[in-house]
Amino acid sequence: MLMAALTLWASELMNNKLDASVTATISDKFAAGNDLVYLPDFKLSLNDLFKKKVYTLAETAYCDQFDDTDLHYASTWAAKEAVYKAIKQLEPSALPFKKIEILRDKPGGRPYVVLHKYTGRFKISLTISHDGDYIWAIALIEINP
Repeated sequence: MLMAALTLWASELMNNKLDASVTATISDKFAAGNDLVYLPDFKLSLNDLFKKKVYTLAETAYCDQFDDTDLHYASTWAAKEAVYKAIKQLEPSALPFKKIEILRDKPGGRPYVVLHKYTGRFKISLTISHDGDYIWAIALIEINP
């Protein structure tokens, strides 16, 4: 249902003329990335080896403090994927998922990103949302001047 709503919204945006005050420019200074995770499928791949390869100790500690750990691991995964996809548009070199750290100041708090390979190079805005079995994350990135 969420995918249908997103598809309809995107279609409406493409079919309608945007207000003249809204402009879009293609730039090599900005990028967006998003990811959608289906929780039942994600649970099938969530094992100790996956956790060890993908998540930092701080991320694991964060996710494990909740009763619904799978949801929090999936949310963090979606966020890492969104950040990865945005960064790959601006920086083509390899970026391991453990070098993308998704942190929060408190349980359920606003997520923020620490990039261990590119400290200070990017300004990143990140949001994570979930509805039923779906988790969606979007990252907006700007290269710091």
